Amino acid sequence: MSNTQFPIEGACDCRHVRYRLTSAPLFVHCCHCRWCQRESGASFALNAMIEADHVELLAGEPRLVDTPSASGNGQMIARCPHCLVALWSHYSSNGPLVSFVRVGTLDQPDLLPPDIHIFTTSRQPWVVLPADTPAVPEYYDRELYWPTESLRRRIALLPRIEAYQAARR
Repeated sequence: MSNTQFPIEGACDCRHVRYRLTSAPLFVHCCHCRWCQRESGASFALNAMIEADHVELLAGEPRLVDTPSASGNGQMIARCPHCLVALWSHYSSNGPLVSFVRVGTLDQPDLLPPDIHIFTTSRQPWVVLPADTPAVPEYYDRELYWPTESLRRRIALLPRIEAYQAARR
């Protein structure tokens, strides 16, 4: 990711919804949990975690679909209203402030390989994890894995996240 020039763009299959990431993501998760396997219909989900205001809509308007999650708090999945491809999610902990962009919807998905593999205890046994990418059994401590710049960006976002969470109580 360090050599990737931003912005980069992506879209759904029918190209009705197009978007742009205006900066590098905070971190890229390759999640092997059973929920992500079920939702993606694949062996894992690859999500680029980024501030929602760094995701710029270029065309169309996604439809937000309230979807169950393992936490029980749900997530809002932004889907194309025509082809129904999932473009990103907003999980309950950060609400609409952080987007988990589906890397596979980028025009050049190879630009954002995973920074970490998570929930590897439930990964499919035939998925071979690369030795040079961190992998953890469940979730992780971001202080141990995130780059300094991403931690700084998260700290800047925290007052808004805390206000969002307080409003939900």
